[in-house]
Amino acid sequence: MSLTRNLVSRMLVGPVAGHRSVLARARAGIREDLDAAMHRDPAATSRWVVLFTSAGLHAIWLHRVSHALWGTRAARPLARLIAYVSRAVTGVEIHPGATLGRRFFIDHGMGVVIGETAEVGDDVMLYHQVTLGGRSMERVKRHPTLGNRVTVGAGAKILGPVYVGDDAQIGANSVVVKDVPAGAIATGVPAVYRFPEAPDEDPYDALFRDPALFI
Repeated sequence: MSLTRNLVSRMLVGPVAGHRSVLARARAGIREDLDAAMHRDPAATSRWVVLFTSAGLHAIWLHRVSHALWGTRAARPLARLIAYVSRAVTGVEIHPGATLGRRFFIDHGMGVVIGETAEVGDDVMLYHQVTLGGRSMERVKRHPTLGNRVTVGAGAKILGPVYVGDDAQIGANSVVVKDVPAGAIATGVPAVYRFPEAPDEDPYDALFRDPALFI
């Protein structure tokens, strides 16, 4: 009798506990993303404002839903539909197959395109009109991989299965078609990279001291 009660209890409580776990992770992820937005966007006045008005975050959250569905082949049409609605509402196009890391933030958002096989690490920030695009028509790994703490300036294009290392900074309107090593600053068309002049110089600060970034 005791065994039967235990089995019934697991059957009834298990799914509820599973749903609670998913909701708890979702809430934690949203809080984490909001903290990242507050840290990176000087125009953010409160978490409530960011929660309801940040198109970049809305696109990321909708993508997390579509990406979860993408893992089930039968659910892929629904995943594509969610991505389509997200693009129409936010101006950000993220393929459901793309992999996004934690605390990812898209500032302004409009015009950002992230392709199917793109991989984005943790604490990455993209500005508007950034493209993580492909250079192949084959069904292979054809989009970029961004490491952790990468910043990509407005209008930059990173094309093909290139790797951008941790802490690298990509200047505005740059076109990256080759790997960028960790800690480097890449600017120009095609982009060339350099390293901060001083060993203790923050790459993010050095990025905005380069006049080429604003051309």
